[in-house]
Amino acid sequence: MEYPSGKSRSFLFLQGPHGPFFHILARMLRVTGAQTWRVGFNAGDRAFWRGRADYIPYTGSLDDWPATFETLIAQKGITDIVLYGDTRPIHAGAVAVARAAGLRIHVFEEGYLRPYWVTYERGGANGHSALMHTSLAELRHILANTDHDTAEAPAHWGDMRHHVFYGALYHWFVMFRNRAYRNVRRHRELPVAVEFGLYLKRLLLMPLHRIERRIVTMRIRHGGFPYHLALLQLEHDSSFQSHSSLSTMPEFIELVIRGFALGAAPHHHLVFKAHPLEIGRRNLRAEVARIAAEYGVAGRVHYLRGGKLAQLLDHARSAVTVNSTAGQQVLWRGLPLKVLGAAIYAKPEFVSSQPLPEFFARPARPDRQAYRDFRQYMLETSQIPGGYYSARGRRMLLRNVVDMMLAQHDPYQALAAGTAPPRPHLRATG
Repeated sequence: MEYPSGKSRSFLFLQGPHGPFFHILARMLRVTGAQTWRVGFNAGDRAFWRGRADYIPYTGSLDDWPATFETLIAQKGITDIVLYGDTRPIHAGAVAVARAAGLRIHVFEEGYLRPYWVTYERGGANGHSALMHTSLAELRHILANTDHDTAEAPAHWGDMRHHVFYGALYHWFVMFRNRAYRNVRRHRELPVAVEFGLYLKRLLLMPLHRIERRIVTMRIRHGGFPYHLALLQLEHDSSFQSHSSLSTMPEFIELVIRGFALGAAPHHHLVFKAHPLEIGRRNLRAEVARIAAEYGVAGRVHYLRGGKLAQLLDHARSAVTVNSTAGQQVLWRGLPLKVLGAAIYAKPEFVSSQPLPEFFARPARPDRQAYRDFRQYMLETSQIPGGYYSARGRRMLLRNVVDMMLAQHDPYQALAAGTAPPRPHLRATG
Protein backbone atom coordinates (compact mmCIF):
# COMPACT_ATOMS: atom_id res chain seq x y z
CA MET A 1 0.00 0.00 0.00
CA GLU A 2 1.33 3.43 -0.91
CA TYR A 3 1.41 6.11 1.77
CA PRO A 4 2.78 9.64 1.92
CA SER A 5 6.53 9.42 2.54
CA GLY A 6 9.04 12.08 3.47
CA LYS A 7 12.08 10.01 2.48
CA SER A 8 14.55 12.02 0.38
CA ARG A 9 12.78 15.25 1.45
CA SER A 10 14.49 17.94 3.54
CA PHE A 11 12.28 20.74 4.90
CA LEU A 12 13.71 24.08 5.96
CA PHE A 13 11.39 26.06 8.23
CA LEU A 14 11.61 29.86 8.37
CA GLN A 15 9.38 32.08 10.53
CA GLY A 16 6.04 30.66 11.60
CA PRO A 17 2.98 31.67 13.59
CA HIS A 18 3.66 32.47 17.24
CA GLY A 19 3.64 29.32 19.31
CA PRO A 20 4.68 25.69 18.88
CA PHE A 21 2.89 24.80 15.61
CA PHE A 22 5.99 24.70 13.37
CA HIS A 23 7.89 22.58 15.90
CA ILE A 24 5.05 20.04 16.13
CA LEU A 25 4.60 19.98 12.34
CA ALA A 26 8.31 19.29 11.84
CA ARG A 27 8.18 16.47 14.37
CA MET A 28 5.40 14.77 12.41
CA LEU A 29 7.27 15.25 9.13
CA ARG A 30 10.29 13.51 10.65
CA VAL A 31 8.08 10.52 11.45
CA THR A 32 7.44 10.18 7.70
CA GLY A 33 11.20 9.95 7.04
CA ALA A 34 11.88 13.59 6.19
CA GLN A 35 14.69 15.73 7.53
CA THR A 36 13.79 19.08 9.07
CA TRP A 37 15.75 22.24 9.84
CA ARG A 38 14.77 25.59 11.32
CA VAL A 39 16.36 28.99 10.72
CA GLY A 40 15.67 31.38 13.61
CA PHE A 41 15.92 35.15 13.29
CA ASN A 42 15.33 36.10 16.92
CA ALA A 43 14.98 34.65 20.40
CA GLY A 44 11.23 34.24 19.92
CA ASP A 45 11.83 31.86 17.00
CA ARG A 46 14.32 29.92 19.15
CA ALA A 47 11.96 29.66 22.12
CA PHE A 48 9.28 27.79 20.18
CA TRP A 49 11.66 25.33 18.47
CA ARG A 50 12.70 22.72 21.02
CA GLY A 51 15.40 20.91 19.05
CA ARG A 52 18.97 22.21 19.12
CA ALA A 53 20.69 19.98 16.58
CA ASP A 54 18.41 21.10 13.75
CA TYR A 55 18.17 24.78 14.74
CA ILE A 56 20.22 27.31 12.73
CA PRO A 57 20.44 30.84 14.19
CA TYR A 58 20.77 33.60 11.64
CA THR A 59 22.54 36.61 13.12
CA GLY A 60 23.57 38.47 9.98
CA SER A 61 21.95 41.38 8.20
CA LEU A 62 18.95 41.32 5.90
CA ASP A 63 21.20 42.23 2.96
CA ASP A 64 23.33 39.12 3.50
CA TRP A 65 20.38 36.79 4.03
CA PRO A 66 19.65 35.67 0.39
CA ALA A 67 23.27 34.56 -0.13
CA THR A 68 23.30 32.77 3.23
CA PHE A 69 20.01 31.07 2.39
CA GLU A 70 21.38 29.91 -0.97
CA THR A 71 24.38 28.37 0.80
CA LEU A 72 22.13 26.69 3.37
CA ILE A 73 19.92 24.95 0.83
CA ALA A 74 23.01 23.57 -0.91
CA GLN A 75 24.71 22.41 2.32
CA LYS A 76 21.61 20.76 3.79
CA GLY A 77 20.19 19.35 0.55
CA ILE A 78 16.96 21.30 1.06
CA THR A 79 14.03 20.24 -1.14
CA ASP A 80 11.23 22.23 0.55
CA ILE A 81 10.88 25.49 2.47
CA VAL A 82 8.06 26.19 4.92
CA LEU A 83 7.02 29.68 6.00
CA TYR A 84 4.17 31.72 7.41
CA GLY A 85 3.34 34.59 5.05
CA ASP A 86 5.43 35.23 1.95
CA THR A 87 5.89 39.02 1.88
CA ARG A 88 7.94 39.95 4.97
CA PRO A 89 11.46 40.85 3.73
CA ILE A 90 13.12 37.71 5.14
CA HIS A 91 10.61 35.47 3.40
CA ALA A 92 10.43 37.41 0.14
CA GLY A 93 14.18 37.03 -0.33
CA ALA A 94 14.05 33.31 0.47
CA VAL A 95 11.11 32.68 -1.85
CA ALA A 96 12.94 34.30 -4.77
CA VAL A 97 16.00 32.08 -4.21
CA ALA A 98 13.88 28.95 -3.62
CA ARG A 99 11.84 29.51 -6.76
CA ALA A 100 15.01 29.88 -8.85
CA ALA A 101 16.36 26.66 -7.31
CA GLY A 102 13.16 24.72 -8.06
CA LEU A 103 12.26 24.04 -4.41
CA ARG A 104 8.74 23.41 -3.19
CA ILE A 105 7.50 26.48 -1.33
CA HIS A 106 4.92 25.72 1.38
CA VAL A 107 3.11 28.86 2.51
CA PHE A 108 0.88 28.99 5.59
CA GLU A 109 -1.40 31.91 6.36
CA GLU A 110 -4.42 32.72 8.46
CA GLY A 111 -7.50 31.19 6.89
CA TYR A 112 -9.16 32.91 3.97
CA LEU A 113 -12.29 31.65 5.71
CA ARG A 114 -11.09 32.29 9.27
CA PRO A 115 -11.55 31.65 12.11
CA TYR A 116 -12.39 27.98 11.52
CA TRP A 117 -9.80 27.22 8.84
CA VAL A 118 -6.19 28.05 8.04
CA THR A 119 -4.66 28.50 4.60
CA TYR A 120 -2.08 26.20 3.03
CA GLU A 121 -0.80 26.97 -0.47
CA ARG A 122 2.34 26.52 -2.50
CA GLY A 123 4.31 29.30 -4.11
CA GLY A 124 2.46 32.23 -2.53
CA ALA A 125 -0.59 33.43 -0.61
CA ASN A 126 -3.01 36.35 -0.70
CA GLY A 127 -2.08 38.51 -3.71
CA HIS A 128 0.46 35.87 -4.79
CA SER A 129 -2.05 33.01 -4.56
CA ALA A 130 -3.02 30.89 -7.56
CA LEU A 131 -6.60 31.91 -6.73
CA MET A 132 -5.85 35.38 -8.07
CA HIS A 133 -5.65 33.92 -11.58
CA THR A 134 -8.44 31.34 -11.36
CA SER A 135 -11.66 32.41 -13.04
CA LEU A 136 -15.11 31.43 -11.84
CA ALA A 137 -15.62 29.38 -15.03
CA GLU A 138 -12.41 27.40 -14.36
CA LEU A 139 -13.22 26.53 -10.78
CA ARG A 140 -16.82 25.61 -11.63
CA HIS A 141 -15.52 23.22 -14.28
CA ILE A 142 -13.24 21.54 -11.73
CA LEU A 143 -16.00 21.31 -9.10
CA ALA A 144 -18.37 19.74 -11.66
CA ASN A 145 -15.99 16.80 -11.97
CA THR A 146 -15.55 16.16 -8.24
CA ASP A 147 -17.75 14.69 -5.53
CA HIS A 148 -18.04 17.00 -2.56
CA ASP A 149 -20.25 17.85 0.39
CA THR A 150 -20.75 21.33 1.75
CA ALA A 151 -18.36 21.67 4.68
CA GLU A 152 -19.89 22.96 7.87
CA ALA A 153 -18.04 25.32 10.16
CA PRO A 154 -16.31 23.23 12.84
CA ALA A 155 -16.43 23.94 16.52
CA HIS A 156 -14.57 26.93 17.94
CA TRP A 157 -10.87 26.36 18.48
CA GLY A 158 -10.55 28.98 21.22
CA ASP A 159 -7.63 30.54 19.39
CA MET A 160 -8.02 34.23 20.27
CA ARG A 161 -6.88 33.95 23.89
CA HIS A 162 -4.01 31.64 22.89
CA HIS A 163 -3.04 33.90 19.99
CA VAL A 164 -2.65 36.95 22.24
CA PHE A 165 -0.78 34.91 24.88
CA TYR A 166 1.74 33.50 22.40
CA GLY A 167 2.18 36.94 20.85
CA ALA A 168 3.05 38.44 24.24
CA LEU A 169 5.39 35.56 25.10
CA TYR A 170 7.16 35.77 21.72
CA HIS A 171 7.83 39.48 22.16
CA TRP A 172 9.04 38.92 25.73
CA PHE A 173 11.80 36.64 24.40
CA VAL A 174 12.68 39.14 21.66
CA MET A 175 12.82 41.95 24.20
CA PHE A 176 14.89 40.25 26.91
CA ARG A 177 16.82 37.41 25.21
CA ASN A 178 17.65 38.78 21.78
CA ARG A 179 21.29 39.82 22.25
CA ALA A 180 22.63 37.34 19.65
CA TYR A 181 20.25 38.57 16.92
CA ARG A 182 20.83 42.33 17.04
CA ASN A 183 21.78 42.57 13.35
CA VAL A 184 18.43 41.22 12.12
CA ARG A 185 15.95 44.00 11.39
CA ARG A 186 12.34 43.31 12.31
CA HIS A 187 9.62 43.56 9.65
CA ARG A 188 7.49 45.70 11.99
CA GLU A 189 8.25 49.32 12.78
CA LEU A 190 7.35 49.50 16.48
CA PRO A 191 10.12 48.80 19.02
CA VAL A 192 9.71 45.33 20.46
CA ALA A 193 9.32 46.71 24.02
CA VAL A 194 6.35 48.79 22.89
CA GLU A 195 4.81 45.84 21.07
CA PHE A 196 5.26 43.58 24.09
CA GLY A 197 3.59 46.19 26.30
CA LEU A 198 0.66 46.46 23.91
CA TYR A 199 0.19 42.68 23.83
CA LEU A 200 0.33 42.50 27.62
CA LYS A 201 -2.13 45.37 27.99
CA ARG A 202 -4.49 43.73 25.52
CA LEU A 203 -4.32 40.43 27.41
CA LEU A 204 -5.04 42.08 30.77
CA LEU A 205 -7.87 44.28 29.46
CA MET A 206 -9.69 41.60 27.46
CA PRO A 207 -12.55 41.29 30.03
CA LEU A 208 -13.15 45.08 30.08
CA HIS A 209 -12.94 45.32 26.29
CA ARG A 210 -15.51 42.54 26.01
CA ILE A 211 -17.98 44.52 28.14
CA GLU A 212 -17.34 47.73 26.20
CA ARG A 213 -17.79 45.92 22.89
CA ARG A 214 -21.12 44.45 23.95
CA ILE A 215 -22.43 47.86 24.97
CA VAL A 216 -21.39 49.55 21.72
CA THR A 217 -22.69 46.66 19.62
CA MET A 218 -26.03 46.81 21.40
CA ARG A 219 -26.31 50.55 20.72
CA ILE A 220 -25.62 50.04 17.03
CA ARG A 221 -27.94 47.06 16.58
CA HIS A 222 -30.79 48.77 18.42
CA GLY A 223 -30.13 52.29 17.16
CA GLY A 224 -32.94 52.15 14.62
CA PHE A 225 -30.74 53.48 11.78
CA PRO A 226 -29.47 51.77 8.59
CA TYR A 227 -25.70 51.34 8.71
CA HIS A 228 -22.74 50.37 6.55
CA LEU A 229 -19.62 48.59 7.83
CA ALA A 230 -15.98 49.52 7.24
CA LEU A 231 -13.66 46.63 8.09
CA LEU A 232 -10.34 47.79 9.51
CA GLN A 233 -7.20 45.66 9.19
CA LEU A 234 -3.90 45.39 11.00
CA GLU A 235 -1.70 48.10 9.51
CA HIS A 236 1.38 45.85 9.44
CA ASP A 237 -0.54 42.98 7.82
CA SER A 238 1.23 41.70 4.71
CA SER A 239 -1.95 41.62 2.64
CA PHE A 240 -2.66 45.27 3.42
CA GLN A 241 0.91 46.47 2.89
CA SER A 242 1.85 44.39 -0.15
CA HIS A 243 -1.41 44.05 -2.02
CA SER A 244 -2.94 47.52 -1.88
CA SER A 245 -1.95 51.08 -2.78
CA LEU A 246 -2.56 52.24 0.80
CA SER A 247 0.08 52.29 3.53
CA THR A 248 -1.83 53.36 6.66
CA MET A 249 -5.25 52.77 8.17
CA PRO A 250 -6.00 56.55 8.39
CA GLU A 251 -5.73 56.67 4.58
CA PHE A 252 -8.41 54.01 4.33
CA ILE A 253 -10.53 55.69 7.00
CA GLU A 254 -10.46 59.01 5.14
CA LEU A 255 -11.34 57.41 1.78
CA VAL A 256 -14.33 55.66 3.29
CA ILE A 257 -15.63 58.63 5.30
CA ARG A 258 -15.30 60.94 2.29
CA GLY A 259 -17.28 58.51 0.12
CA PHE A 260 -19.87 58.08 2.86
CA ALA A 261 -20.27 61.85 3.34
CA LEU A 262 -20.73 62.38 -0.41
CA GLY A 263 -23.00 59.46 -1.20
CA ALA A 264 -24.87 57.99 1.76
CA ALA A 265 -28.41 59.00 2.65
CA PRO A 266 -28.46 61.49 5.56
CA HIS A 267 -30.15 59.02 7.90
CA HIS A 268 -27.56 56.27 7.26
CA HIS A 269 -24.67 55.58 9.65
CA LEU A 270 -21.16 54.16 9.22
CA VAL A 271 -19.52 51.68 11.62
CA PHE A 272 -15.75 51.11 11.66
CA LYS A 273 -14.98 47.70 13.11
CA ALA A 274 -11.41 47.15 14.35
CA HIS A 275 -9.53 43.94 13.64
CA PRO A 276 -9.94 41.39 16.50
CA LEU A 277 -6.16 41.36 17.02
CA GLU A 278 -5.69 45.12 17.01
CA ILE A 279 -3.59 45.91 20.10
CA GLY A 280 -3.49 49.69 19.80
CA ARG A 281 -0.42 50.31 17.65
CA ARG A 282 -2.29 53.38 16.44
CA ASN A 283 -5.23 55.18 18.09
CA LEU A 284 -7.79 54.32 15.43
CA ARG A 285 -10.74 55.49 17.51
CA ALA A 286 -9.27 58.99 17.61
CA GLU A 287 -8.51 58.91 13.87
CA VAL A 288 -12.10 57.94 13.05
CA ALA A 289 -13.48 60.70 15.29
CA ARG A 290 -11.13 63.33 13.85
CA ILE A 291 -11.82 62.52 10.19
CA ALA A 292 -15.57 62.16 10.71
CA ALA A 293 -15.64 65.64 12.28
CA GLU A 294 -13.70 67.08 9.32
CA TYR A 295 -16.35 65.79 6.90
CA GLY A 296 -19.30 66.85 9.04
CA VAL A 297 -20.60 63.34 9.81
CA ALA A 298 -19.35 62.86 13.38
CA GLY A 299 -22.80 62.01 14.75
CA ARG A 300 -23.24 59.23 12.19
CA VAL A 301 -19.89 57.46 12.44
CA HIS A 302 -19.09 54.84 15.09
CA TYR A 303 -16.00 52.85 16.13
CA LEU A 304 -16.21 49.31 17.50
CA ARG A 305 -13.25 47.58 19.13
CA GLY A 306 -12.73 44.08 17.67
CA GLY A 307 -15.15 41.30 18.47
CA LYS A 308 -17.19 39.06 16.19
CA LEU A 309 -18.49 40.33 12.89
CA ALA A 310 -21.57 38.14 12.48
CA GLN A 311 -23.90 40.11 14.76
CA LEU A 312 -23.15 43.37 12.93
CA LEU A 313 -23.53 41.82 9.48
CA ASP A 314 -27.02 40.57 10.32
CA HIS A 315 -28.33 44.15 10.08
CA ALA A 316 -25.79 45.89 7.83
CA ARG A 317 -26.59 47.36 4.38
CA SER A 318 -23.09 46.94 2.89
CA ALA A 319 -19.40 46.71 3.77
CA VAL A 320 -16.12 48.24 2.61
CA THR A 321 -12.62 46.81 3.09
CA VAL A 322 -9.15 47.04 1.62
CA ASN A 323 -8.72 43.27 1.27
CA SER A 324 -9.61 41.74 4.65
CA THR A 325 -10.53 38.07 4.73
CA ALA A 326 -13.61 39.21 6.67
CA GLY A 327 -14.95 40.35 3.30
CA GLN A 328 -15.85 36.73 2.69
CA GLN A 329 -18.29 36.77 5.60
CA VAL A 330 -19.94 39.72 3.89
CA LEU A 331 -20.24 37.85 0.59
CA TRP A 332 -21.52 34.70 2.31
CA ARG A 333 -24.51 36.74 3.49
CA GLY A 334 -25.09 38.19 0.04
CA LEU A 335 -24.32 41.76 1.12
CA PRO A 336 -22.78 44.35 -1.23
CA LEU A 337 -19.01 44.64 -0.82
CA LYS A 338 -16.52 47.25 -2.01
CA VAL A 339 -12.83 46.21 -2.07
CA LEU A 340 -10.03 48.79 -2.35
CA GLY A 341 -7.06 46.40 -2.75
CA ALA A 342 -6.13 43.08 -4.35
CA ALA A 343 -7.85 40.07 -2.81
CA ILE A 344 -8.42 36.47 -3.83
CA TYR A 345 -12.20 37.01 -3.67
CA ALA A 346 -12.20 40.29 -5.61
CA LYS A 347 -13.86 38.68 -8.62
CA PRO A 348 -16.16 40.81 -10.81
CA GLU A 349 -19.07 38.48 -9.97
CA PHE A 350 -18.74 39.27 -6.23
CA VAL A 351 -17.50 42.78 -5.53
CA SER A 352 -18.71 46.19 -6.61
CA SER A 353 -16.82 48.28 -9.16
CA GLN A 354 -18.74 51.44 -8.20
CA PRO A 355 -16.98 54.58 -6.91
CA LEU A 356 -17.42 54.86 -3.15
CA PRO A 357 -20.04 57.66 -3.16
CA GLU A 358 -22.19 55.70 -5.63
CA PHE A 359 -21.62 52.49 -3.65
CA PHE A 360 -22.90 54.09 -0.44
CA ALA A 361 -25.90 55.52 -2.33
CA ARG A 362 -26.93 52.37 -4.28
CA PRO A 363 -24.64 49.42 -3.50
CA ALA A 364 -24.63 46.63 -6.10
CA ARG A 365 -25.30 43.15 -4.72
CA PRO A 366 -23.00 40.18 -5.41
CA ASP A 367 -23.91 37.04 -7.33
CA ARG A 368 -24.47 34.91 -4.26
CA GLN A 369 -24.45 31.53 -5.99
CA ALA A 370 -21.21 32.40 -7.76
CA TYR A 371 -19.62 33.19 -4.41
CA ARG A 372 -20.89 29.92 -2.91
CA ASP A 373 -19.15 28.03 -5.71
CA PHE A 374 -15.93 29.96 -5.04
CA ARG A 375 -16.17 29.22 -1.33
CA GLN A 376 -16.73 25.53 -1.98
CA TYR A 377 -13.65 25.45 -4.20
CA MET A 378 -11.53 26.94 -1.41
CA LEU A 379 -12.87 24.44 1.12
CA GLU A 380 -11.93 21.61 -1.22
CA THR A 381 -8.39 22.92 -1.72
CA SER A 382 -6.46 25.44 0.39
CA GLN A 383 -8.66 25.79 3.48
CA ILE A 384 -7.83 23.29 6.21
CA PRO A 385 -9.93 22.96 9.38
CA GLY A 386 -8.01 23.81 12.52
CA GLY A 387 -5.90 26.57 14.01
CA TYR A 388 -2.30 27.39 14.92
CA TYR A 389 -2.67 28.53 18.51
CA SER A 390 -4.84 26.19 20.58
CA ALA A 391 -3.91 22.53 21.12
CA ARG A 392 -7.28 21.43 19.80
CA GLY A 393 -6.94 23.51 16.64
CA ARG A 394 -3.42 22.20 16.00
CA ARG A 395 -4.56 18.59 16.34
CA MET A 396 -7.24 19.07 13.72
CA LEU A 397 -4.87 20.90 11.39
CA LEU A 398 -2.15 18.24 11.60
CA ARG A 399 -4.61 15.49 10.69
CA ASN A 400 -4.75 16.91 7.18
CA VAL A 401 -1.81 19.13 6.37
CA VAL A 402 1.10 16.66 6.50
CA ASP A 403 -0.39 14.52 3.72
CA MET A 404 -1.00 17.67 1.68
CA MET A 405 2.62 18.80 2.10
CA LEU A 406 3.97 15.42 1.02
CA ALA A 407 1.66 15.19 -1.99
CA GLN A 408 3.03 15.68 -5.48
CA HIS A 409 0.45 18.29 -6.42
CA ASP A 410 -0.51 21.51 -4.65
CA PRO A 411 -4.09 21.68 -3.30
CA TYR A 412 -5.52 23.24 -6.48
CA GLN A 413 -3.75 20.86 -8.85
CA ALA A 414 -4.71 17.88 -6.68
CA LEU A 415 -8.42 18.66 -6.90
CA ALA A 416 -8.25 19.08 -10.68
CA ALA A 417 -6.25 15.84 -11.06
CA GLY A 418 -8.46 13.85 -8.67
CA THR A 419 -5.57 13.13 -6.29
CA ALA A 420 -6.65 15.28 -3.34
CA PRO A 421 -6.52 13.27 -0.09
CA PRO A 422 -9.87 12.75 1.65
CA ARG A 423 -10.71 14.97 4.60
CA PRO A 424 -12.90 14.20 7.59
CA HIS A 425 -16.40 15.62 7.22
CA LEU A 426 -16.95 18.30 9.83
CA ARG A 427 -20.13 19.30 11.61
CA ALA A 428 -20.60 22.29 13.82
CA THR A 429 -20.71 21.39 17.49
CA GLY A 430 -20.84 24.82 19.08
